[in-house]
Amino acid sequence: MPKEGQTDGGKLTKDFTTSPLHRFKKKGSKNYSNIYPPSATLHLSNIPPTISEEEIKEAFNNHGTVKNFKFFPKDRKMALIEMESPEDAVVALIAMHNYQLGDSSHLRVSFSKSTI
Repeated sequence: MPKEGQTDGGKLTKDFTTSPLHRFKKKGSKNYSNIYPPSATLHLSNIPPTISEEEIKEAFNNHGTVKNFKFFPKDRKMALIEMESPEDAVVALIAMHNYQLGDSSHLRVSFSKSTI
């Protein structure tokens, strides 16, 4: 992130407001109803069954400190991961959303309303 008072020259941020890549664009879609403000807890989905908790924590530790991790009890394709701070969570979300975990699986990351 740019330091306070400095601009990033358009390199770190991009406005997706009018882009077809905007995943929260359509009102009424399930993504539109799952928009939450930044928090230290991230919701992960599209996790392949071959990926372990340790592999996920290791990948996220490259972008901040992981405090806690928990797979959903009924669905190992989803999990919650708690970072040290909301700032760490923002950095991790930017780096890890759409991260390739398997041959054809890309991780989906969003802020969570739940905590661990």
